[in-house]
Amino acid sequence: MKIKSQRDFWSGLMFVVVGVAFACGSIINYSFGTSARPGPGYFPFGLGILLALLGAVVLFKALTIESEGGQPVGAFAWKPLLIVVGSIVLFGFALPRLGMIITLPLLITCASMASDEFKWRDALLSSVVLTAGSYAIFIWGLNLVIPIWPTFLGG
Repeated sequence: MKIKSQRDFWSGLMFVVVGVAFACGSIINYSFGTSARPGPGYFPFGLGILLALLGAVVLFKALTIESEGGQPVGAFAWKPLLIVVGSIVLFGFALPRLGMIITLPLLITCASMASDEFKWRDALLSSVVLTAGSYAIFIWGLNLVIPIWPTFLGG
């Protein structure tokens, strides 16, 4: 069988592997429950299966539909990957100390810098909208206990 699109093949394979890993992990580490009383493993299992099915569809497409030049996989973009992963690590470190109001804009701005099309205006606008939305959903709507203000301000 010939791979007709390398990009779709590798991304589909990645989706299948990650989906199956999450589905298996949810069964092994959490109680599954029943349809009437789902346990904590029920939802991640469903998401893992959906991700694996999506990957299977992409894999099928990669093996059956001809693409121009086979869509080879390009060079690995290390800089954007490291910037995004570093931003997430920074978020995890800063949230308990700086609170959500400072940490979210910091995360969004740092992660935006991974793009070749980075513009300060867009990053700041995204920061304001996403921080306000996160506050509305997680603090006001779901009543989650997340530090809002920096600890040195008594937040």
